[in-house]
Amino acid sequence: MTSATQPLLRHLLVPVATETDARETARALSPYNPERVTIVHVVEKGEGIPDKTPVEQSEAVAEAAFTVFRETFPDAAEELVYERDVVEGVVDAANAVEASAIAFQPREGSRLRQFLSGDRTLRLVTEADRPVISLPGGGDR
Repeated sequence: MTSATQPLLRHLLVPVATETDARETARALSPYNPERVTIVHVVEKGEGIPDKTPVEQSEAVAEAAFTVFRETFPDAAEELVYERDVVEGVVDAANAVEASAIAFQPREGSRLRQFLSGDRTLRLVTEADRPVISLPGGGDR
């Protein structure tokens, strides 16, 4: 965990879901000039139930998102996490890389979709053990 004397933007963990999300998130993060960035994609694993998408397909989506993000942040490190719960995967990755904060661009959606998905934005903000930075400009993806 970070101490109060460490800069908030020392090492950001940035979750990305798709190429579009990665491009828009990198664009939103760019003006803040973080010292170090690690991008993370969580592959949702079913743990005894069928996966939402085949693992190979999810890995290809992650690689494409990483590639697009690196157009803006060429030195970004990457983490590919396999976890049933996306929020847990992001928080665990932040711990693993010792991120100073988690920065993300909220993915808007209908209230019904948020209710059915457990509103990951709210969970990330309330369950993370480090600062969470919401970047401006999120749209419906």
